[in-house]
Amino acid sequence: MTACLLAGRPVSAATDIAANAIGGPLGRRLTWVSTQLRLGADPEPTWAALAKDPATAQLSRAMSRAAQSGAPVADVLTRLADDARETAGATAVASARSVGVKAVAPLGLCFLPAFVLLGIIPIIAGLAATIILP
Repeated sequence: MTACLLAGRPVSAATDIAANAIGGPLGRRLTWVSTQLRLGADPEPTWAALAKDPATAQLSRAMSRAAQSGAPVADVLTRLADDARETAGATAVASARSVGVKAVAPLGLCFLPAFVLLGIIPIIAGLAATIILP
C-alpha cells in the first residue's frame, strides 16, 4: 500500500492493489474497504470495521487517525510497518532464547542418569566396600 501511495495512487486504489496481492480472508476485508472508499463512504467508520480483528486492528486505528487528522497515509503505514517488523523481530529473538531453555530439560533427563550411573554409584560402591570390608 505504501508503494502505491508514494506513487500517487489514491487510498482506495492502493488498498485494492494490496488486497489483490494479499488474497485470502485479509484480502477480502481490504477489498471491502477499498470498495466502500471508492463508493464515497466515510473513511473513519469504514476503517473502524477492521478493528474487530486483532490482525488488522492497528491498521484500522492508524488509518482512522490518518483520516481524522489528514496526516500523510504513506508515512502512517511506514511507521506501522516498522513497528510490525520490530515486534516480529522481538518475537523471533524471544523464541530463539526460549529454545535454549526448553532444550535443557531433555538433555538433563538424558545425561543425569548417565552421570549418576557412571560417576556417583562407582564412588559410593567404592566407599561402601572400604567401610564394610575393612
